Amino acid sequence: MIRVLLADNQALMRGGFRALLDAEDDITVVAEAADGEQAVSLAAQHIPDVVLMDIQMPVMDGIEATRRIAAEPSLDAVRVVMLTNYGFDEYVYNALRAGAAGFLIKDIDPPDLLDAVRVAHRGEALLSPSITSKLISSYVSRPLRHDRAEVLEILTTREREIVALVAEGLSNDEIAEYLTISPATAKTHVSRAMVKLRCRDRAQLVVHAYQSGLMRAGGG
Repeated sequence: MIRVLLADNQALMRGGFRALLDAEDDITVVAEAADGEQAVSLAAQHIPDVVLMDIQMPVMDGIEATRRIAAEPSLDAVRVVMLTNYGFDEYVYNALRAGAAGFLIKDIDPPDLLDAVRVAHRGEALLSPSITSKLISSYVSRPLRHDRAEVLEILTTREREIVALVAEGLSNDEIAEYLTISPATAKTHVSRAMVKLRCRDRAQLVVHAYQSGLMRAGGG
């Protein structure tokens, strides 16, 4: 059973999400928060698998709440998926840097939302296609960050290649097929890269890939 915490200051929005999620056999909503501070407190109390977190909330916004959840060792397995009414802007970058596992637009179709919860629970990066394309465009237009050399030195050639594929949105199975290796080997390389770069999850690998210019270095 996937345990979900809903964090949104709009009761109607929470109610709609709860009705949708609780109707599934493998998903249950364990708590609801009306602001970021409540979200942090309830996450510590219930230790959900996934938090659906609105960005703009009173008392404490979703980005700060995500940062606090990600910084708590006891909540290391909690995956925070940010929800927004907006397209790409600096919120996306800040949320991913804070430790969010992914980003979704609130008008997402119900089946896609359910799939997103399951994908986040599996520990995979989750970004709406429109956000991903704008994230790429944003980083292509920015100067490379100083950590490019560090990333290239820390990772092996194969790990750099795989991180670039993760940033393109490929799953472990897809990476395995593309490189003609086993899914277990692909997963091992991804895990090692996450440890070396001190990434909480695959979403932060995406940030590293674009921040350091690795996508261009890796042919992405």
